[in-house]
Amino acid sequence: MLLTQGEAFNDLFGEVEREAFHLEVRDDYYPPDYPPLVRFLADEPEDYEWFQPWLNHVRETTSRGVAVNRVRVVTVPHNDYTRYAKHVARLNVQAGEDVRYLPRHLIDSDELTTDDWWIFDDSVVAFTVFEPGENGRWAGGALTTDPRIVEYIRTVKERVWSLAVPLSEYSEP
Repeated sequence: MLLTQGEAFNDLFGEVEREAFHLEVRDDYYPPDYPPLVRFLADEPEDYEWFQPWLNHVRETTSRGVAVNRVRVVTVPHNDYTRYAKHVARLNVQAGEDVRYLPRHLIDSDELTTDDWWIFDDSVVAFTVFEPGENGRWAGGALTTDPRIVEYIRTVKERVWSLAVPLSEYSEP
């Protein structure tokens, strides 16, 4: 596997022709003192300026006719981070991303991966790499085109996509 970071990772979106699909399986991605999360929990105003590069990236990708899809497998009841991510996901959707939710108890853990990943055009898998620590920051993607891994990830993708609920229809069970 090859670790791809920064612009090299973003370039994968420029090369994709049909779909960039992301699976998220963690319940937390930032520590409790993450400033946007703190503002959300305090019901303080947020301008989301920090999020604009990603939203622009999604707009650029989808404007070429490429689908950007995401499934978040979440524990119920939702923790603070999941509630925050669900709130922010409306911006992803407005930018053109299809964000869906799948309560963890509705899928057998053996039918999931333990890692997050992206799959591009069902042929390139990028396992998400985080810095060490409980709430480590994103460090890049470990890329593979190994046919066995790609096929397994495609199977997981199809399974979670068929069970997940679009953000607009999802409410915490």
